[in-house]
Amino acid sequence: MTRTELERQLRLHQPHAEEQEFVTRCQWLLTHSDCFQRYHLPGHFTGSAWITNPEHTHTLLVHHAKLNRWLQPGGHADGEEDLLAVALREAREETGVIRFEVKTSAFFDLDIHPIPARADFPAHDHYDVRFWLIADPSDKIEVSEESHDVRWISFDDLPHFTQEKSVHRLLEKSARARHAKR
Repeated sequence: MTRTELERQLRLHQPHAEEQEFVTRCQWLLTHSDCFQRYHLPGHFTGSAWITNPEHTHTLLVHHAKLNRWLQPGGHADGEEDLLAVALREAREETGVIRFEVKTSAFFDLDIHPIPARADFPAHDHYDVRFWLIADPSDKIEVSEESHDVRWISFDDLPHFTQEKSVHRLLEKSARARHAKR
């Protein structure tokens, strides 16, 4: 996915109500030449992966060490404009799973969330472009140094692991997509 393709997808995206303002803000961010660099402030693009099993009943989440929360794998673009490639890279690095099926090359969800200040970097926003990936739960998973845990979690159990509104939106959107195919 190129910058131009991301611009096109943002124009065509049918956003969830919570995503409405994110589309406009992402379009604005794309006007900045360094928007894919982690040093770009007040925020920059990141890519992440909503990973489900083929039956769409479980998701693979990581317990993020710095944020101390269960989240989908993802991370900085570091200059890479192909955010699907970023999402795939981060999914592999953070879960240990190697093989993924890309549900669609179009992004699945958008989120903009604040990242707290650290000693070496100010607070800023992540403009997260999320892709839906499918993985086999029998594939080996590994906990990376960025996480405390990696786990397949049933959709029914997800509320016991996270109250993250955006993760619940991913669940809702994928459940809706699954039921629409029936």
